Amino acid sequence: MAKIAILGGSFGGLTSAFELRRLLGRNADITLICDQKQFVFIPSLPWVAMGWRKAENITLPLKEILVPKNIKFLQTTALSVEPEKSTVITSTDELHYDYLIIATGPYLSFEEVPGLGPEKGYTECIFTLEQAEKANKSWNKFLDNPGTAVIGSVQGVSCFGPPYEYAFEIDAELRRRKIRHKVPIIFITSEPYIGHFGIGGLGKSKRIMEDEFANRDIKVLANQAIEEFTPDEVRLKDGTKLPYKMGMFAPPFKGVLAVSPLGNPRGFIPVDGKYRHTKYKNIFAVGVAMAIAPPEQTPVPTGVPKTGYMTVKMAKTAVEAIASDITGKTPPVDIPIDVVCLMDMGNTAAIMKAKPVLPPRQESELKESIIYRWMKIGFERYFLWKMKHGLSNFP
Repeated sequence: MAKIAILGGSFGGLTSAFELRRLLGRNADITLICDQKQFVFIPSLPWVAMGWRKAENITLPLKEILVPKNIKFLQTTALSVEPEKSTVITSTDELHYDYLIIATGPYLSFEEVPGLGPEKGYTECIFTLEQAEKANKSWNKFLDNPGTAVIGSVQGVSCFGPPYEYAFEIDAELRRRKIRHKVPIIFITSEPYIGHFGIGGLGKSKRIMEDEFANRDIKVLANQAIEEFTPDEVRLKDGTKLPYKMGMFAPPFKGVLAVSPLGNPRGFIPVDGKYRHTKYKNIFAVGVAMAIAPPEQTPVPTGVPKTGYMTVKMAKTAVEAIASDITGKTPPVDIPIDVVCLMDMGNTAAIMKAKPVLPPRQESELKESIIYRWMKIGFERYFLWKMKHGLSNFP
């Protein structure tokens, strides 16, 4: 019986676990290792920051959904991987594996910009549940005494969507409260232009995003690198100083410490078309943990996003490759990854499609409509339902 270890309990980890059990049945001993006790539907974290969702609305207990599928769950911290011994070292034990799937997500590297971050810095972040809940408390205090809000992505960021969503959402909420005139909003991004998203743009995304920001009276500063944050000022590398009352910024991503020695200088894992490590053939990496080269060199460094949609597709491909190894069946064909993303815009939303995710593309599109906001709300409920029941094979 093949022993398969999975690091991470989010989109990639859960999908991998359920798909392995579905494809291999009793022919696999599956263990999922995660330092968190619950799955968090990360796309809804901006809504948590706004107070539009609570933790219980967007989380699932990992043990309760894994154990009925005969998948072992270890709530512990992975410390390192010894690929030559096929062993994972955790804070409580050592686990031998025949196959390893790395689905750890990112290390949020706040320390790369002085003053960045909610713990040791002066800005909020909405990339974890705890951060989003803290951001909501700060938002409520801000409403009592509003001022300038600065939002954006520092140099090295590879997930640009949440700052866009947050900027649109606070604009919509401030207008609903009839105090928008009290809050200048400045959007600062390392992208060469808004609508770039780290992937060279999507169709007419540059023009559409310029219009959307202009219509909402949100000032945009693109192609910017940030020198530091102080308690009341953003200092850009070009010498510009911007006072603010509230700030929310995406940090740079790096590979998680436990697996970063297996990766490139930023700690991301090099893989082939089936998400198999280019050196260690029994190790796979999916989602943020794997390495994708940017489509172009930008004046200020940017990374390539790996969305939940992309991560799920990667996990299914990796699992099919593992299953083909074990069963002797034909492995899956390498297919360039595509992306479909729904971006909330406060009182409307946009759908973004790219096939493949990096140019040149067969298809590329960004469209805005209230319908896509309804779709985003519906998808949140649908995805949580299917994960709760282990139905990872559903679309």
